[in-house]
Amino acid sequence: MMDWGNSGWGVGDWVAMSALMIVFWGGMIALGVWVVRSLRLDRAQAPADRADALLAERFARGEIDGEEFSRSRELLRTGGSAPSHSGR
Repeated sequence: MMDWGNSGWGVGDWVAMSALMIVFWGGMIALGVWVVRSLRLDRAQAPADRADALLAERFARGEIDGEEFSRSRELLRTGGSAPSHSGR
């Protein structure tokens, strides 16, 4: 006859299995969040790069002078938080 009391999983085995499942799914969720945030950061940086390229093209075509190019590029890099040079 089989010994049903000692051949199965004990309480400690179930606790360990449950803890490992929580760690596994927590890691999967954290990985998903990291991937989504990484993709968002790449998209957020792309418009600034595009704006810088357009500014360089305008300067190369002669539409703006060196002073306007430098001031505009600085505004792009600081996020528009540079003080105004108009004296107001």
